Amino acid sequence: MDSLTASQISSLTASLKLLSNDLHAQIELASPAASTVILDQSKVGRLSRMDAMQHQHMADSTLQQAKQRLKLVQKALNKLSNEDYGYCELCDELITFGCLQARPEAQLCLKCQSQQEQ
Repeated sequence: MDSLTASQISSLTASLKLLSNDLHAQIELASPAASTVILDQSKVGRLSRMDAMQHQHMADSTLQQAKQRLKLVQKALNKLSNEDYGYCELCDELITFGCLQARPEAQLCLKCQSQQEQ
């Protein structure tokens, strides 16, 4: 297979746009929770402060992951407009439709992804 079909590209485009909207919403919701924890120490106990700081740290981590993934989604959408979408950035082989369905912002084929992880 040399390229993705028009219906596959249409399906993946819709998935990328939906994912982009979901990530924007996730970032909007996580931003306030990831802000610095400010507590009135006279009214809150030590465990409550630690719990609030842990929640803030988890929200910040979620926020950073969502921002990173959004960048990849936007890069994939740009590749779609340049007709560069669906090709591995390392070996330039076509990424399978199944892989792109699972992770539409994928930049690497399975072989190269496996090599990168080792």
